[in-house]
Amino acid sequence: MRVVSGSAKGRPLKSVPGNGTRPTTDKVKEALFSMIGPYFDGGTALDLFAGTGGLGIEALSRGMEAAVFVDMEQKAIDTVRANLKAARLEAQAEVYRNDAGRALGALEKRGRAFDLVFLDPPYRMKHGHELMAALAARQLLKPEAIVVMEHESGYAYPEDIPGFSRMKQSVYGEVTISIYQYEAALPEVDAGGQEVNDESAN
Repeated sequence: MRVVSGSAKGRPLKSVPGNGTRPTTDKVKEALFSMIGPYFDGGTALDLFAGTGGLGIEALSRGMEAAVFVDMEQKAIDTVRANLKAARLEAQAEVYRNDAGRALGALEKRGRAFDLVFLDPPYRMKHGHELMAALAARQLLKPEAIVVMEHESGYAYPEDIPGFSRMKQSVYGEVTISIYQYEAALPEVDAGGQEVNDESAN
């Protein structure tokens, strides 16, 4: 594995020891970022089931300003830190060992919000749509944020998840990438740019 493009292009990335983590291949990673970028002008990313950290690191290399990495396995956390160091991107990253659900609660308390979220839960877990709902409910997504879901090709998530619309979906053998956009209700503004609400209209 390596960083495919950007400031850290070509830098090798370690795998998590053991068989419990399924890293995204360079081929899939390159295709994924061609669909959502391929480069970024700032912004903040969340890699919620970080594993090796390859997706979040690729986002930083391609222009994201900052990224938060979360995984509940210590081996994964150690690997993420090593890979960030190898890519020379430690200063732009926060790394936390935590369960995904608890991590979202902690991030909400800190008032965080993200432009890009990677969801790559273990294939036995079919709750990606629930995590997306939690991201929205906890106000962890900026308007028009992108959520990238990686899941097994034999399982289909809905095309429309409440609050989200699926932009693209691509199948790469046993892996499917589903890309959703958050459709936050933006406030209505008048001709002068002032927010309009029911009280002001009365």
